[in-house]
Amino acid sequence: MRFHLGITGKLLIWFLVIIAIFYGTILVMYINVQQVVGLSGSIVAKNYAIASATKKMTEALLSMEENRQKYQLLKKDDYLVFFNEAQKSFEENLSMVVQLTTGGHDIAEGWRDISEAYATYPNATKVSAYLAGDAREPDVIDKFLIPEVKVNEWIGIISAERLKNEEEIEQATRELNRRGRLSAKNGLIGLAVSSLVGLLGIFYLAYSMIRPLRELMDGIRELSSDRLSQPMEVRGQDEFSELAHAFNEMAHRLRKEERMRSDFISMLSHEIRTPLTSIRESVNMIQEKVMGPINKRQQKFLEIAGSEISRISDLLSHLMQASRLEPGLLNMKLEPIDPHSLITECTNSIKLAAESKKIELFVQVPPQLPPIVGDHKQLQQALLNYLSNAVKFSGADTRVTVGVRQHRSRNRLSFFVKDNGPGILEEDQAFLFNKYYRGQRERERLEGVGLGLSIVKNIVESHHGTVWVNSQVGKGSTFGFTLPSAPGH
Repeated sequence: MRFHLGITGKLLIWFLVIIAIFYGTILVMYINVQQVVGLSGSIVAKNYAIASATKKMTEALLSMEENRQKYQLLKKDDYLVFFNEAQKSFEENLSMVVQLTTGGHDIAEGWRDISEAYATYPNATKVSAYLAGDAREPDVIDKFLIPEVKVNEWIGIISAERLKNEEEIEQATRELNRRGRLSAKNGLIGLAVSSLVGLLGIFYLAYSMIRPLRELMDGIRELSSDRLSQPMEVRGQDEFSELAHAFNEMAHRLRKEERMRSDFISMLSHEIRTPLTSIRESVNMIQEKVMGPINKRQQKFLEIAGSEISRISDLLSHLMQASRLEPGLLNMKLEPIDPHSLITECTNSIKLAAESKKIELFVQVPPQLPPIVGDHKQLQQALLNYLSNAVKFSGADTRVTVGVRQHRSRNRLSFFVKDNGPGILEEDQAFLFNKYYRGQRERERLEGVGLGLSIVKNIVESHHGTVWVNSQVGKGSTFGFTLPSAPGH
């Protein structure tokens, strides 16, 4: 059984990874800081104390030697007291150094030599006790006094040990510096890694969410514009893939229903067309008095019937044409087409309808335009649909302009029809080219089924072009389509 991560699982893993890196970095920095604290504490508690003690011991030995010499020269007991005080200071600092340098291990060799040598002489307590008495025997006093040779020897050993202690302080200081840099480095690495993981996670999550959302939005736009949409590519096994599956299923059902409706309309139009033709021929025969003479009243009703039959026939033709002109289903005969000739043919076809409403047809075609490649009959139908709408919606004594212009890139031509009609509401413009769509104002004023512009769109898009409209209420409308020019021109 495969385990698939959804959006919540991906977010949770991304969050946990960042948290793990963050707290891992803090843990490493904490360990380094603890080591720095321990090392600095050792320097303060041991090395600095030893440095201070060695200085005091040296001063005490020098004082002992000075007072020994003065006593031997002047024989005054005061110098013995001074000697004993210096001896106490030396003894206390020696004991402290021995304890500090032991540290659970064997005592350092230099301090062991001094300690063993000093043990052969009476300690400060015995000397103090002797000096407190009244007897002063020179032989006994000479045993209390430490010879100059020993004092100099001990001072040399203390100096050597002090140098070793200073080296330890220097090494410990360097180690502190190294660990400090290491902590800073680890912190920067942790920050960089967590930032990188965070950014990569954000980009990945944004890509994995925005990409399917964008595809879904594009599909919905296509679906809302012409009820057709390409299937979404399903990736992964998260909530977006389920949404894509649902959208594809909905789009498939809509395409299937649209195809069924087109087939039904085509079949129904074809079935109605046959009896309608019979009815029209019968009316024509009666109008032509084949069945016998008719009066003026009968002639009037026959003309109305003929007009309605023509209107129904045109409606059926539009329905059948709309069902045949689905995108991708057109059977086109491609050939080079001169834009000026195409516009001239269309204006000649619509001229009578325009003259009946006293509408002027104005043509704008620049010279030396490149040809386009397409199906002449279908493109003529598309432009005629634009012109028919312009004449239908324009008032009497107005102008309809039809023309073509070349883009700056010189590889595309835009055909346009401009009228002076009532204009189109902005909220209706996005749906004008949808099949069966008619604006609210048109539904109230004019008859129709809303197929003309949809037919234009299907024809133009089959020629790899685009349709467009610009309109303002009360200022008229401009409908157009843009097509690629013929290669090599």
